[in-house]
Amino acid sequence: QVHLVESGGGAVQAGGSLRLSCAASGGTFTAYAMAWFRQTPGKEREFVAAISWTGGNIYYDDSVKGRFTISRDNAKNTVFLQMNSLKPEDTAVYYCAADENRVGLNTNSDLYDYWGRGTQVTVSS
Repeated sequence: QVHLVESGGGAVQAGGSLRLSCAASGGTFTAYAMAWFRQTPGKEREFVAAISWTGGNIYYDDSVKGRFTISRDNAKNTVFLQMNSLKPEDTAVYYCAADENRVGLNTNSDLYDYWGRGTQVTVSS
């Protein structure tokens, strides 16, 4: 079982940048594909980006393509989300997730096996 802890959230103005990190422990990091989701109050958790266990395959939601970059450092058991050109509509709690299907780039949150507790990102206009 893997334990995930997100960090790096905060408050920024529109057009700014943030880098989220998700540190994994308690499992074999390379056994998992990793993803970022986000959620706002009253809405379903939505897919942001996913990365395969090698980092060789990546998939983004159209809403963040060209602005966000997902990456992973398997030596440090960490996945990152670099967020540039932030918009107020990016405001949400961002969650890190691990999928035992390590080559999968699933956009369905139900298919992920482990979750972090989330980190708040607030973008003001």
